[in-house]
Amino acid sequence: VQLQASGGGLVQPGGSLRLSCTTSGHTFTWYAMGWFRQAPGKEREFVATITWGGATTYYADSVKGRFTISRDYVKKVVYLQMSRLKPEDTAVYYCAGDSGSDYSLPLTDTRRYDYWGQGTQVTVSS
Repeated sequence: VQLQASGGGLVQPGGSLRLSCTTSGHTFTWYAMGWFRQAPGKEREFVATITWGGATTYYADSVKGRFTISRDYVKKVVYLQMSRLKPEDTAVYYCAGDSGSDYSLPLTDTRRYDYWGQGTQVTVSS
């Protein structure tokens, strides 16, 4: 199973970026796909997640109203549209897949996710 994240880059404060995560090599259907981020010296933190079937979304308070997660069910791609970016959004962004093997953990918990992409750097700076 492979998850390939792309779309990161350097953007000015107030700007926008769209991240994409393409999944391949699996025959099962995801239960959910999520985005996490990790800034230097900090722990990896939850950003957003979407359930694959019902497209229910959840967001961290820090990004609510600025970021939008979506998915293309047929293409097996998940997106993270980021707007009104702030310097504190600077981090490596990771996409993650939940195959549904453990429902005991919340979708905001990194341990819920079985598969991870390689990360894409987002830098917000003037």
